[in-house]
Amino acid sequence: MPTDLAQPTAHQPSTRSRSHRLVRRTGRSLAYCATLIPVAVLALVTTPLGGAGAAVARWRALRTGLLGMPPTAVPDRRPGAVAVLGHAVLSLLVGLVALLPLGVELLMVLRGVLYGVVESGPYDNAWGGPTLAGAWLAHFLIGLPIAAAGLAALIGIAAVHQRLTRRLDGERGPLWLFPTVLLMALAATLLFIAWTHQI
Repeated sequence: MPTDLAQPTAHQPSTRSRSHRLVRRTGRSLAYCATLIPVAVLALVTTPLGGAGAAVARWRALRTGLLGMPPTAVPDRRPGAVAVLGHAVLSLLVGLVALLPLGVELLMVLRGVLYGVVESGPYDNAWGGPTLAGAWLAHFLIGLPIAAAGLAALIGIAAVHQRLTRRLDGERGPLWLFPTVLLMALAATLLFIAWTHQI
């Protein structure tokens, strides 16, 4: 009986290593997206005062250190203050978009994992009620696919932003990059408006 099907080869990584890479990438993307707004605001404040180089260095460090992406081909390029301010504005926009999936993850923790701790009841009209155990389990299970979608969105947002950051080093970005950022911002705005009308 052949055993080579069970053993991963050099060209076929094991399921465990793929899962480990996905978990690591997801965690890195979540942390990266959480830093976008503070780093963008800092750049908007410091760049007019001569801090453009430091702002670019922070974005490069986030991209290579936090996301684990390889350094760009021209790491010593010094973009001008206008380019850095433009990148800061786009980063702030992308960071605001990232607040939605980050909020989804926070809600999953508070309303899924910790439901019984933060919700004191009664559970008669709650999903899975009337018992605490049923309501807790229902909220947790309903939150799982929503949390997974939020994490997938964070991976995509981080990928789009790191491509924007590569442009600071003189690399040409794809034609779809800026329209994608604008579409993300529009979709996030519409989703936020719809959500505020629900509560």
